[in-house]
Amino acid sequence: MQMEVEPQVVLNSGRRMPVLGMGTATYPVPPDETITTAVIDAIGLGYRHLDTASVYGSERAVGRAIATALERGLIGSRDELFVTTKLWCTDMHADRVVPALQESLRTLGLEYIDLYLIHYPVRLKGEKRMVFTSEDIIPLDMPTVWEAMEKCQSLGLAKSIGVSNFTCKKLADLLNHARIPPAVNQVEVNPLWQQRKLRGFCSEKGIHVSAYSPLGAVGVLWGSNEVMECEEVKRIAQSMGKSIAQVCLRWGVEQGVSVVVKSFNGERLKENMQIFDWYLKEEDKERLSLVPQKRLVLAEPFISPTGLYKSLAEFWDGDV
Repeated sequence: MQMEVEPQVVLNSGRRMPVLGMGTATYPVPPDETITTAVIDAIGLGYRHLDTASVYGSERAVGRAIATALERGLIGSRDELFVTTKLWCTDMHADRVVPALQESLRTLGLEYIDLYLIHYPVRLKGEKRMVFTSEDIIPLDMPTVWEAMEKCQSLGLAKSIGVSNFTCKKLADLLNHARIPPAVNQVEVNPLWQQRKLRGFCSEKGIHVSAYSPLGAVGVLWGSNEVMECEEVKRIAQSMGKSIAQVCLRWGVEQGVSVVVKSFNGERLKENMQIFDWYLKEEDKERLSLVPQKRLVLAEPFISPTGLYKSLAEFWDGDV
């Protein structure tokens, strides 16, 4: 059966989100101009979903790109875009959530964000930075943090709220006290880490799954080449005359997830968009379902024998 894929998904908040997003996470952080130019190019090509986070250091550049796109008439209004940003672990305290979002909005030059996500279910002390250790972890009161996230939505600062890197167990705990359920759980999903259990749970609860590292996050600190080097994916790409990236992204959207893919290269940005007018064969999907599974984004800095999380299995609630 051929799988029709809608270019947008309707979230449980009633908002529509494009299933293809442009990611801006990379480390070390490139100059603002590099990011701004790439985002303007992406908007020009038709990308309407932009993903950033306060810890990425890309919010200012994304904001400038949006302002330039408006000036140049690449978009008619801000409302045509779906912008996601994220609350970093150092602001995971009830009193800091709304101010953190207000700061992100100032940096982006926007009045509201379409989707505000909790980046990790962890609280860290110290400065906001991408490199940290498990020593920086301090106790977290998730119910009051989520209440503050709900306030972001009720104030109109965020149109939808959600989470990232949450396991089934952490989502179930959150749903026990949430007044507004998370609209999205953004997690690693790719042919090597398909997250079937988590996707099933989220589907049951009406939470949309968005995939980061759909290509394995090649060339970044936390990434890996293993997805792009997967023999099964290579074989399918060759047989269909598609790129490896296109096969991975098409596989993702056919699984019902949205995909957030980072590229600052104009040709690859264009190629990544060309996933909506063809289908994977049933037998190829079947073979991909048999690929040995391996989590690539491990979140190792959170783990320490003497810390709050003593093993990866503990951090990911056994889903490793």
